[in-house]
Amino acid sequence: MSKEKLIESIRCIPDFPIPGIQFRDVTTLFKDSECLQLLSDMMYEMYKDKGITQVVGIESRGFIMGPILATRLGAGFVPIRKPGKLPAETIEESYDKEYGTDTVQIHKDALNENDVVLLHDDLLATGGTMKAACELVKRLHPQKIYVNFIIELKDLKGKELFDKDIEVESVLSL
Repeated sequence: MSKEKLIESIRCIPDFPIPGIQFRDVTTLFKDSECLQLLSDMMYEMYKDKGITQVVGIESRGFIMGPILATRLGAGFVPIRKPGKLPAETIEESYDKEYGTDTVQIHKDALNENDVVLLHDDLLATGGTMKAACELVKRLHPQKIYVNFIIELKDLKGKELFDKDIEVESVLSL
């Protein structure tokens, strides 16, 4: 099995969530046990020697591979969620995305200066969601931040938003 098999397993849904957007649906990748195992193996190999202590997943598809990767790396898992979903004291960041404005939050005590953080989400398009997540994580002062996506839509140049000291990687580039 290869990256090509992973790409073939991703469903494209036109005009979702609004007209003009070509939504890349990774749920079809997740439901195939061979694809899920390959994706898990590939992501583990990318980060196994980085000293990751916390994997931070972004709601909602970041909640699928994030905990899988955290378990494999021997790290904890921290969610970044939409407002009103986290029960303890939070900090938040608002941002623009391809089809509107949104806000994300993290628990104020989720990370500390000893953490090496891997931020994970399913897709890098224009980068707004992950950039906001990075800003939240930076405010908690971890040692290092890595950013990972399953898919990068290269033509949208979302990688250009990130500071040069943040390593941004994707398993698949489309």
